[in-house]
Amino acid sequence: MDIKTSVQEQFGKAAANYSTSVVHAQGKDLQTMVRIAALPNTAHVLDAGCGAGHTALAFAPHVAHVTALDLTAAMLDQVQALAAARSLSNIETRLGDVEQLPFEAHTFDCITSRYSAHHWPDPRKALREFRRALKPGGRFILSDCVAPEDPFQDTFLQTIEFLRDGSHVRDHSIRQWQSMLTETGFESQVVETWDVVLDFNDWVVRISTPEAKVAMLKTLFTEVPESVKQAMHIQPDYAFALKGGLLVASLQQ
Repeated sequence: MDIKTSVQEQFGKAAANYSTSVVHAQGKDLQTMVRIAALPNTAHVLDAGCGAGHTALAFAPHVAHVTALDLTAAMLDQVQALAAARSLSNIETRLGDVEQLPFEAHTFDCITSRYSAHHWPDPRKALREFRRALKPGGRFILSDCVAPEDPFQDTFLQTIEFLRDGSHVRDHSIRQWQSMLTETGFESQVVETWDVVLDFNDWVVRISTPEAKVAMLKTLFTEVPESVKQAMHIQPDYAFALKGGLLVASLQQ
């Protein structure tokens, strides 16, 4: 099974859990994304890898139109249900791949991605597509979990992410994201970083991690060196924190 098929299988089964997930539905980064976008009410936004649509929902009251694109049809069903519940009629859902956007060049004023990019097999390809799809002067706003620069901490992070969810590709570091953005024609800046505090049970139940892998995760959390426990705020009940990062990127002149 390739990564994209794995994403569709994993998130097709778990889509409803993501519509109610506090981590995804809330967070000050949502409001910050809307604020720094500073879009006119005529703007057209693409939420790339929209999941259950929480970013699309945050932007919709402030702009003319939001296109919510995802690889998994069941996620788009959640977007439509949440939009209807909030009486938002300016959100359009579209099944598609961030690495092959089904849109003409210069379509969007802003492209957003939140808690999705760590599933992209080829983020540079996605970024090139975003560059093509943005209007002159448009911007890309990224919010995602980011990897530490410390090699051991990075290895631990990628290991637990993959054990929990086999469709995980990589949490990139901020430096890696900025390098990829530069390579693909963007100028970027870091807006903020923060701790994404996670309840362990919610974290594994949300994606239906098999019990055998849950046991492996608990063993890793218990046996990892103290330096990693401190860096990730690992608690006796296995609660912990990932690092979130918010970047904004403009097209290079």
